[in-house]
Amino acid sequence: MLKIYLSNEQGILQEKTEITNGCWVNLTSPTEQEISIVANKLQIPLEFLKDPLDEEERSRIEKDVDNILIIVNIPLMSIDEHKIPIYDTIPLGMIIANNCFVTICLRDNPIFHTFSENKVKNFFTYKRTRFSFQILYSMATSYLKYLKQINKKTDAIEKELHQSMKNKELFSLLNLEKSLVYFTTSLKSNNIVMQKMLKSNYLKMYEDDQELLEDVIIENQQAIEMAETHTTILSGMMDAFASVISNNVNIVMKFLTSFTIILALPTMVASFYGMNVPIPFQDYPYAFFVAIIISFVLSSITAVIFWKKRFF
Repeated sequence: MLKIYLSNEQGILQEKTEITNGCWVNLTSPTEQEISIVANKLQIPLEFLKDPLDEEERSRIEKDVDNILIIVNIPLMSIDEHKIPIYDTIPLGMIIANNCFVTICLRDNPIFHTFSENKVKNFFTYKRTRFSFQILYSMATSYLKYLKQINKKTDAIEKELHQSMKNKELFSLLNLEKSLVYFTTSLKSNNIVMQKMLKSNYLKMYEDDQELLEDVIIENQQAIEMAETHTTILSGMMDAFASVISNNVNIVMKFLTSFTIILALPTMVASFYGMNVPIPFQDYPYAFFVAIIISFVLSSITAVIFWKKRFF
């Protein structure tokens, strides 16, 4: 999908039908025809437009003659078939062309909506460097928002696991742990790109732009620390619950074993008195009650011994 936007002097975003100077060209899951149109119109290398469409593409900044390509990984939330939220990252490409600003991504995402719906202050499509920093800032805040959601979901799952150990909750924790690993990896690679942008001469920055980029780096670093903290907590929680589950299994097996031994004693006494050989008290009229008493005494003594040893 190809959409073209242009800011007027009041900063109000308007959708256009043709590519003009100072416009924002937004490509979302574009077709080959749309990629060719943008490449030919703005004289952008095809690989600059196709690289961000690779889900495994790494974060980086690259400069051609008149074009600068910035690829970062942005967070994205989706819902699986079991209605469980899944957090992942996908590449987002930003191209600072000679006269326009181009963004390209595999999927539509909330970051674009904040700009297309005029929710960002001091946003102008023709201020290309500042626009790229504003996208990076929105990306960093999105990471922080999703990390807070992951933390809340972890707390909710922990409460459920205290009540009952179910595979569903454990799989949910595993999915959250995977999401945190993806987030941490993407945030660290994004941080390298932003540090390079700050130190290199790829972009012409005013003082306000540099301050904005430094704010973005601070937000991104905060997201990295938060992701690493949540990862450590979640990993420890998974280990703790694994130990709890293993301990519960041991307790159940110990109880069943003790109970089986107690029940085996009356069976053993009854087996002795059921033999077709001479046995004590076989002619005694109350021999049955004697067998019952012996079974009861043996089982009681064994139960007391197991109870003192805390087998149940």
